[in-house]
Amino acid sequence: MTRIEWIEGGEFGTVSRSALWRSESGWPAPKKVVIADDTMAADTAYRLALDGTALLWRGDFQNARQLVQALARRIDHKGSRAKRVKPAKAAKAAPTLTESFHRHRLAQLQRARTLAMLLIPFDADYTIPLRRAPDVRQACNEAYGAATEPFVVSLRELLGLIGAHEWRTRGVPIPALDARIHPWYGVFSPVRGEYVELVAQAPLPQKTGVAFDIGAGTGVLSAVLARRGFKRIVATDMDERALGCARENIERLGVGSQVDIVKADLFPEGQADVVVCNPPWLPGKPSSAIEYAIYDPDSRMLRGFLAGLRTHLAPGGEGWLILSDLAEHLGLRSREQLLKWIEAAGLAVAGRQDVRPTHSKAMDQDDPLHAARSQEVTSLWRLRAA
Repeated sequence: MTRIEWIEGGEFGTVSRSALWRSESGWPAPKKVVIADDTMAADTAYRLALDGTALLWRGDFQNARQLVQALARRIDHKGSRAKRVKPAKAAKAAPTLTESFHRHRLAQLQRARTLAMLLIPFDADYTIPLRRAPDVRQACNEAYGAATEPFVVSLRELLGLIGAHEWRTRGVPIPALDARIHPWYGVFSPVRGEYVELVAQAPLPQKTGVAFDIGAGTGVLSAVLARRGFKRIVATDMDERALGCARENIERLGVGSQVDIVKADLFPEGQADVVVCNPPWLPGKPSSAIEYAIYDPDSRMLRGFLAGLRTHLAPGGEGWLILSDLAEHLGLRSREQLLKWIEAAGLAVAGRQDVRPTHSKAMDQDDPLHAARSQEVTSLWRLRAA
């Protein structure tokens, strides 16, 4: 594992120190690290972070949280100023939605990297050796596994880890199940419930013996299929966290006798009456592990599902592809391209159920991508062998 190094002052002068570097987001270890505490001004911290200098915190933990918020305000204020158009440039053509999307992604990436420059030390037992630090041992064990030795992590990642633990503890309400799904750290949470409702309400084929859930994640769609009467569901995923999360949720909901969780890249062996897939909706390169639930590089999962679906459909069976058209509004993929992939795979569209998203960003007019989000439709495409 990668280590970071820094110089730290002490009673007998300065000393060179090092620790393991952890980053679930995949950020590289910072090359330059300085010690920071409650005496450091937010403006100083901001300048250092922008310069790529990491700040290893030795002060009060709650003050570190406040500093992250102060850094975020400075980043957002700088972004707001950059959006102001000078009179001389007023005639310049407005960016396209595709250009706006790429600019937004770049700005979000730069924001995340800057905020990730504030680091928190950990002891080997997952305790934080700082004043007023919370007890995060259970959250760390859930995310990282058994402790090994002292390490350093970004405070921003730690806050995400704490939030994920709270989600896992409370769960996400799923009306279609009249129950809660408990997502693990690093497994995409089913907070956008419209796609779950599509699976809960789609017309069933004549046979409901076997179903496949491709890319199971939390297992929410497998649970819905079980409640809809499928006798056997095979849920697949390649991510170990997702597999563990799905197993836990399936057992918690009492449908373990109907659902098998297996590690597989897309399809399991055999055929099914219904094959469900909810791939990442946007083609693009993920910048962190959690973004693999949002971005599908070169539409690999979508194209792989379509290409292999026909051979895994039982006679009279259907493939249920759940997909948002946000990529179409952003100019990242066209409807014509999707239909060509469907046709090339020897499939035909038997029907489609549509729903408008109800999440907060769809209504937020200040969102940089509001023009696209306001038109977004999530669909369940019912596909059959042509």
